[in-house]
Order: sequence, then structure tokens, then C-alpha cells
Amino acid sequence: MSNSNYTKIYTGDFIIVQRIVSDLEKENIIPVVKDQTESARLAGFGGGIVPGFQQIYVHDDELEKAVLIIESITSQLQN
Repeated sequence: MSNSNYTKIYTGDFIIVQRIVSDLEKENIIPVVKDQTESARLAGFGGGIVPGFQQIYVHDDELEKAVLIIESITSQLQN
């Protein structure tokens, strides 16, 4: 997603990504989730970052608010 108005804010496993997406949507932030492994599988190719890992992108206008949500969730998971 180079040269776009979207910034990658998180890369992680499916379960945590779903939690983050849910919390972002509660704040009216619409994330884009990219799963290279699944895309490659559907296209008939192998590869990807790490199986089961996804990337979350948000629009630059929502970046600051989204980063705060990510930081809150990841700090909760570390405790």
C-alpha cells in the first residue's frame, strides 16, 4: 500500500487482529486488514509473512486515534 493514504499500524496473529478491528470499529475507524498468506493461498501460490499473521492499516486521518487504541490493547495483553 505504498503511495496511499493508509498506514500500517499493527502486524499480528488473527485473534489479536480481530480484537483490534472490533475496538477500532467501535470508534468509527474502518481498518483495512491485509492477509498475504490467505491472499496467496486463494491465488494458488504459497508465501506470505508468517502463516496466520495479518496487517492492519488505517487511513492517515484516523492514525492518531487508532494508535492510541492499539497501544491500549497491546499494553493490556502484556500484563
